[in-house]
Amino acid sequence: MDVQAIKRTFGIIGNNPELDRAIGIAAQVAATDLTVLITGESGTGKDVFPKIIHQNSTRKHGQYFAVNCGAIPEGTIDSELFGHEKGSFTGAVNERKGYFEIADKGTLFLDEVGELPLSTQARLLRVLENGEFIRVGGNKVMKTDVRIVAATNVNLPLAIEKGRFREDLFYRLNTIPIHIPALRERKSDIPLLFRKFAADFAERNHIPPITLTPEAMKLMENYSWDGNVRQLKNVTEQISIMEADRTITAETLTKYLPVRVQSTLPVLLPREDSPEGMSERDLLYRILFDMKKDIAELRAQVNSMNNGSQTEPTYVQPSAVTQIGDTVVTRVSPIEPDHAEQEFAEFVPAEETHYGVVSSGSSNNETLSLEHHEKEIIIKALEAHRGKRKDAAKALGISERTLYRKINEYGIDL
Repeated sequence: MDVQAIKRTFGIIGNNPELDRAIGIAAQVAATDLTVLITGESGTGKDVFPKIIHQNSTRKHGQYFAVNCGAIPEGTIDSELFGHEKGSFTGAVNERKGYFEIADKGTLFLDEVGELPLSTQARLLRVLENGEFIRVGGNKVMKTDVRIVAATNVNLPLAIEKGRFREDLFYRLNTIPIHIPALRERKSDIPLLFRKFAADFAERNHIPPITLTPEAMKLMENYSWDGNVRQLKNVTEQISIMEADRTITAETLTKYLPVRVQSTLPVLLPREDSPEGMSERDLLYRILFDMKKDIAELRAQVNSMNNGSQTEPTYVQPSAVTQIGDTVVTRVSPIEPDHAEQEFAEFVPAEETHYGVVSSGSSNNETLSLEHHEKEIIIKALEAHRGKRKDAAKALGISERTLYRKINEYGIDL
């Protein structure tokens, strides 16, 4: 099957050479059993390529399963993939087959493979090497004949350097690499995609399709599209339902193109004295512990003043602003007392009572809850990224699985 036929079959829109090359590789490798690793940003359509490979392979009559490794809690992912024996853990009332067992003679698509915990990576490596695995709680070695196609938007070589991904597993998965270009790298395809999305939405909802003025189309082509094809589809559908005028100008389009806002969340910034290899969680707690220490010291000084001491209060101001990706991280340092009144007003409103500023009426019994601050930070990250958990996890410097677990743990509902 040639590239154009595959595009028609799977509804792929675009004529970008890099996209055509990716499709060609998928079609060429389909007839083999080689492991494939698909890379590319979120929203580029990586999930289509495992289907191309499966449907053009000798396994097309076998099972096809797609597993989002980032959405399965760390405590259950081994059971999901490899199955478990009865009584192997609380709640395991029956034995269960995992995806590797169910998909025997078929294809297993491991999406977000970069989010797998290291223990699961070791199990996966064994399957890739000799087709063997053991169920959770079992001792019987089982065999499977599964074609593995993996995908990730994580920079795996960087993850290897940080000790988050096994190098030997990377080489096993990366037998045949396929890279999907970002939408901003295929600008000539944007008009085609826009017209397709607008026409499909109009047909489904029995309304006239929207069109763009030349200026609006130019604006759309030059936009960054961090969410790639998925974001373009969402924006097109938003405009289609919200605008009465079916001809969209550049001014109207601007309202629907989010401006990239620098976050001021206190995310993870390695310090000079931070040990090499410290995890994100450890760094987060270290920041919170430092905040607690600063507040305790300030409270002690305020109490000393109230008790008649001549000690001057210490205020804090941002002393270093560092940008990590799209996130601005601000550290604080003391302001000299004689400048405190003037500089304090510039940085913190008078009614603020946290993050280094303590009112004289603060209770001595007031405590700083690490869980409370962690929950607040997660909520702010989700709000800043409009509920997009993948983007929020990236901004916080944690894995998407960890973010899912924290959302469930704190009962966050956005």
